[in-house]
Amino acid sequence: MEPTITLFPHFQPIVSVANGKIIGYEALARQLDAHNKIISAGSLFSSPHLDEKQRTELDRQVRWQALQKFAELDSNTYLAINISAAWINNIRHLNALPTLKMLEELNIDRQRIIIEITEDHADLNKLKEIVKRYRKQGLRVALDDFGAGSSQLQRVLAIHPDIIKIDMRLFKQATKGGLASEVVHLMTRLGKRTGCQIICEGVETDEEFLFGLSCGAQYMQGYLFSPAQAEFKPPQLYEQHIISLRNKFLKNTVTKLQAKVGAINTTKELIYRLAEVLQGDFNLNELASWNFAQSDVIRFYLCDNQGNQLSPDFSFLENQWFTDPRKIGFNWSWRPYFFQLLALEAAGDSNRIVTSERYRDFGSELLCKTLSLRLDPDRILLVDIIANE
Repeated sequence: MEPTITLFPHFQPIVSVANGKIIGYEALARQLDAHNKIISAGSLFSSPHLDEKQRTELDRQVRWQALQKFAELDSNTYLAINISAAWINNIRHLNALPTLKMLEELNIDRQRIIIEITEDHADLNKLKEIVKRYRKQGLRVALDDFGAGSSQLQRVLAIHPDIIKIDMRLFKQATKGGLASEVVHLMTRLGKRTGCQIICEGVETDEEFLFGLSCGAQYMQGYLFSPAQAEFKPPQLYEQHIISLRNKFLKNTVTKLQAKVGAINTTKELIYRLAEVLQGDFNLNELASWNFAQSDVIRFYLCDNQGNQLSPDFSFLENQWFTDPRKIGFNWSWRPYFFQLLALEAAGDSNRIVTSERYRDFGSELLCKTLSLRLDPDRILLVDIIANE
């Protein structure tokens, strides 16, 4: 190993959106460049000039320094330590995990340590056994850069992480909307369903913080608060800033929801009116005089109690109605908006409009929802509407 290589740890704070306090730090390796400027040592660990043994030794040196400094911190904060999944493959004996030996020597409460598994090139069976040993010793486990690799879901299923850190590049792309936004929301929903805490890292602006709140992330990390630095900070340092951001989020979200509720009510009034007209014969052209243009309605159709589509699709486009019979006979009984309506009726709750989750419509590529309403004892009215963000 080159004697000139000197690494040292810096610590980036992780904040809680619920109480506004610094609840932990991520330890990151740093070095000095040729101009004596502090830079990331990340590239060093993939350098072709160092072999695996040298890189592993450097990593353990900076990890030891980080734990030494953390041992002096008198607070309830935790420390997240990065461990490469690829290096885990080189561990021959589970009883020889270096981090556990360091914690024992420094007398650090193991419940305050989080192991962040980076990369996805590791034997899953070996990874599972090592994670099991870490947990047995009281440590928590996080998956870093979630969404960046091809086997991320496999790792979630294999190790059941306590924490998921959303990949920084994916997170930034998601703040611009589109498919990346849907993917991040799906990931955070996965975290909630599996009991994982969600950390958004790389948060640099108020807008990115607000997007993280909309995803349901519990923790944030990034330059909006602080880069990684040599010293720890007072836990309450960013509390007022986070209170201000939460208030802004609440105000903005309520305003958006008020507009959305108004649009939904307009659409529901149309649907109830439509249900009345459909009780008898109706003239499709007469519907053009209604204010469907001010609603989000795309189409409507009728089903029987078994979910079989009885009518054509009646589609509204450019202030005109069109009839499409191609889906007559299709069955929709397996869709939640259909069987949920029947379940509510069986429980005595009738005449309610049941709304589906958002989905991408195959024909129009629009983001949609389907609303269902009992029309008469034999028929159910289904209405597809545009699902606004």
